[in-house]
Formats: sequence, structure tokens, C-alpha cells
Amino acid sequence: MSRGTQITLIVILVGLFALFYQGLWGDPRHIPTVLIGTKAPTFIGPDVETGRPISLDQFRGKVVVLNFWASWCYECRVEHEHILRLHREFQHDPNFVMLGVNYQDELSDAQRYLQRFGSSFPHVRDVKGTIAIDYGVYGVPETFVIDQHGIIRYKHVGPIVGPTYDDLKQHMLMPLLTGTEPSTL
Repeated sequence: MSRGTQITLIVILVGLFALFYQGLWGDPRHIPTVLIGTKAPTFIGPDVETGRPISLDQFRGKVVVLNFWASWCYECRVEHEHILRLHREFQHDPNFVMLGVNYQDELSDAQRYLQRFGSSFPHVRDVKGTIAIDYGVYGVPETFVIDQHGIIRYKHVGPIVGPTYDDLKQHMLMPLLTGTEPSTL
């Protein structure tokens, strides 16, 4: 094997190791998304509780917090009370909408979860994960903020609790709802 081939092989192996390391031990919350600043993918699906169709398009012109969750997800349970509180804080603003997306769940499990932990906003069923695929979701919970123009402004992987909750509220939602430019989170 020539020296050039050996060096090329070493470079490839180091690169593969770096990718492997990032995949196993890297923090998925810090993986960037190309969706920020792009038009939010539209979708339609049945409401978990009523079965009636819900479309993202019906909320055009409003700030939408889109929260992907599942009944089998422990971190979703940790986050749920905070998501409900966020909804309570902004629900009286006519330009605000909170929308849950139930990810690959049995209907009975999703309904039981909402009955047990509470529900104050609509939740769309995403049985096959097609909505999640369109949004680049690879685990739950994940939360997006879509502005009044239908542009994705924010994505967070993991539960919205503690400082993340405060930052989302103060530096993203309040500015969008008052017509000012939010800071970059």
C-alpha cells in the first residue's frame, strides 16, 4: 500500500470516527436545522380528541407553537405541565395558537395521556410520522415556532422547561406577538 493510500485511509477513518462520536455522544439539541427561516410544511390530520380534521393552514396569520409529543415519551410528560402553562399564558391573545402533534401513537394511548395529564389545545394525530418527517423530527419532544407569515422561526429538541421555557416566552413569543423582531435563541 502506497503512502498516499495510507494517508487517505487514515483521513477517512478519522472522519468516520468523528461522525460516529457525534452520533453517539453529541447533544442532539445542538444539531442545526435548515428549516429555520423557511416556510413551514403544511399538513392536515385528525384531532386526537374529536377526530375532526385540523390543518396548519387554518391558523395562517397567527403565531403557532407546534409541539411534537407521544404518550410513551418520558420527557414529554416532564414537559407537559410547562406546555399547558405556556398555553394558559398566551391563550387570550387572538394571534396565538398552540398545537400538539401526537407522534406515532395508538389513539387510545394518546387519548388516555391527554385525559390523565390535561389538554387545553388541539392535538393532531401523526400515526405514520409523515408530519414529523416533513419537520425533520427525529425524537420527541420537539417544539417549533411558526410566525404569522408561516415561517419557522425556532426549533427546540427536548423538553421546554426552565431557562428554555423562559427564553422561548420572553425572547421569541412575546416579540412575535407584539410585532417586534425576536432575538436569536
